[in-house]
Amino acid sequence: MLALSNVSKTFGDVRALADCSFSVGRGRMVGFLGPNGAGKTTSMRAVFGLVEPDAGELLWDGRPIGLAERLRFGYMPEERGLYPPMPVGAQLTYFGCLHGLPERDARAAASDWLNRLGLGDRNEAKLEELSHGNQQRVQLAAALLHEPDLLVLDEPFAGLDPIAVNTLAQVLRGEAARGAAVLFSSHQLELVEHICEEVAIIDHGRIVATGDLAALRRQSRRRRIEIELESCPPEWLPRVAGVELADRHDGELRPLADRDVDPQLVLAEAERCGRVVAFSYGPPTLSELFLELVGS
Repeated sequence: MLALSNVSKTFGDVRALADCSFSVGRGRMVGFLGPNGAGKTTSMRAVFGLVEPDAGELLWDGRPIGLAERLRFGYMPEERGLYPPMPVGAQLTYFGCLHGLPERDARAAASDWLNRLGLGDRNEAKLEELSHGNQQRVQLAAALLHEPDLLVLDEPFAGLDPIAVNTLAQVLRGEAARGAAVLFSSHQLELVEHICEEVAIIDHGRIVATGDLAALRRQSRRRRIEIELESCPPEWLPRVAGVELADRHDGELRPLADRDVDPQLVLAEAERCGRVVAFSYGPPTLSELFLELVGS
């Protein structure tokens, strides 16, 4: 298990991390969320010794993280760390050897991952000859080919087309199922909600929520309501205290209500306005929870 315990880091006058604590268990996939500049990348770099914390501990299975542990980790930085003029297969083999694989095993792992990621015919191609999305796939392969115990990815879905997003999501699920601890940052909250059971949300260097996503949604002070009406003025809103409009789209109204608001009162208001085609009530989405915790 990866554990960050009360980690703090200051760059000049900027407090990048402030008593930051969260964990990622083996076989679990955690979405690491926060606004730009919240401290996500600093946290990830600290795991790999690229940033030295001012205070706190970073532990793997209860022990301080050193070189031996990091050789068993996989890292995909937001700024790509590959060599543009070097053939794809050769540099993946090189990275595998750096992680301790014999050259023959590293070459086989590189070939296997290129095939699994749809790049089996680009083994001899230079990285700079590939599209942005395919370069990301190569970077992912570099993080995976030594079967890491911990996989850390910084914005891995950025700029990918839907097919590549689906491929990457399946890979991450597979790595968690294999027993790896998986931590990745993303601004694509609908995607995180779809593939993750756990999240850690950071704002101004502080963890504001961490744990099981379904439980965090249930604990929210807000509730999401969806109403579809016929024969009702398009500008209609329910006149119930504690209810405010979140979204209106194609005839559907999506208010947010305080947790103690009785949904029957909202439904009764809707029925007085027109014919209720659909009505639902439940916890907020991850996007709504995120805005509640860190502000719009």
